[in-house]
Amino acid sequence: MNVEVLADAVDTIHKTMDANKDYLIALDQKNGDGDLGVSMANGFLAIASYLQQTDEKDLGKALARCSSIFNETAPSTLGTILSFGFLGMAKILKGKIEAGLPEFAQALQGGLALIMERAQSKEGEKTIVDSLAPAIHALQVEQDKDCATALRFAAMKAAEGSESTRGMKSVHGRAAYYGDASLGVIDAGSVVGKLIFESLAQWAGNRNNE
Repeated sequence: MNVEVLADAVDTIHKTMDANKDYLIALDQKNGDGDLGVSMANGFLAIASYLQQTDEKDLGKALARCSSIFNETAPSTLGTILSFGFLGMAKILKGKIEAGLPEFAQALQGGLALIMERAQSKEGEKTIVDSLAPAIHALQVEQDKDCATALRFAAMKAAEGSESTRGMKSVHGRAAYYGDASLGVIDAGSVVGKLIFESLAQWAGNRNNE
């Protein structure tokens, strides 16, 4: 992976978010502000555009800029949370022009760690962490496999993690006010995490077929 390859992957994520914008809006309206679909589509479009146009080669510096851009263009709680994720990845990949799957998995873990630290969240609290954490763990376990196979496995675990949020009660943000009413409802943020990994798996599969 280099900045050019990262741009292609992020563009795939943007297209997925745009295609699922109305679905994310509908999910977010159940326990949130209803702006999730718009903020995610706009945020990923903005960083995809930046990565496609930049001359920056340092993955860490590029991801640090992505963090700032995403925070500006996706003005929502999840937008801020994901900006932490990009920043955590940037710290791991600082000074690297290229990164293989093990380094990418390590960077994702760094991003997740910063999200959990800054948002004071952990698995089992009905958030995006519930889809990201199992997916990233799966990617680390499968990091010696080819990229497409590893990402397919990670996407499967992200989907399972997202689905598990139906049985959880919200404890963070506006959704926490719904209490028991949040039971049985899938967390919209966790769906974003699932869509990110589904997009990465699709992107890797398409690259294999080229």
